[in-house]
Amino acid sequence: MVDVVTNNEAESRYEVHVDGALAGFLEYRIIGEVIALVHTEVDEAYAGQGLGAQLAKYALDDALARDVKISPLCPFVAKYIDKHPEYRVTIR
Repeated sequence: MVDVVTNNEAESRYEVHVDGALAGFLEYRIIGEVIALVHTEVDEAYAGQGLGAQLAKYALDDALARDVKISPLCPFVAKYIDKHPEYRVTIR
């Protein structure tokens, strides 16, 4: 099994692919200087395999590369992002 995470900017989402097939995604919105993470979905066939954490890590790395903050509106990834409070902001 090969996991690849990419930023599909056209769809505004980070995607994880397993053996070339889409296995999950994390939708985001760019709001000023913040990446707001709004929705995560992982295919049931890959549940419990850490793909959500891979997506969250990729989102955090992307925010660091862009020198912006993250607002984890999606509770699925909030636990991961909360380990890095220096990069977190809240958007209402």
